[in-house]
Order: sequence, then C-alpha cells, then structure tokens
Amino acid sequence: MLEKLLEIEVFLLKKYLTDNINTMAKIKVTKVRSAINRTKRQKLTLEALGLKKIGQIVEHEATPNIIGMVNKVKHLVSVEETK
Repeated sequence: MLEKLLEIEVFLLKKYLTDNINTMAKIKVTKVRSAINRTKRQKLTLEALGLKKIGQIVEHEATPNIIGMVNKVKHLVSVEETK
C-alpha cells in the first residue's frame, strides 16, 4: 500500500514539474539597428538569436540563456513579451 502511494506521489510530482516547464513565457525579438561597426561577438550573438535582417522578428522561450543574449545586444534589438 505504501509503495503504491509513493508511486502516485512521484507521478504527480513529475507531472507538476513538467507542466510548469512547458508554460514558460515567450518573447519576440526584433532587430531594429544594423550590426555594421559592431564587434564580432555582437554579430555572432545576433546570428545565434536568428536575426539577420533589420525588421526581422523571431520568437524564443524566455530562458536565462536567451535573456542574457538579448541583454548583450539590447541596443540593436527590441523585445516584447508574448503569451
């Protein structure tokens, strides 16, 4: 009986954790300025975000990695949160 309760508890805990991961916020990143005369690192960051042309919009999950990349090129992009 105790084993069955533990199995149910583990199942519910796994379900709870995976449901919360899937509801992560999304952000739209738009390239608004040129990468000309910028450092190679900034150009590579824009490319890693998937931004090549001015006005191009990409949507990403708001993970700490993506937020950090956006902060490094915040003077070249605009960001808005989506559902």
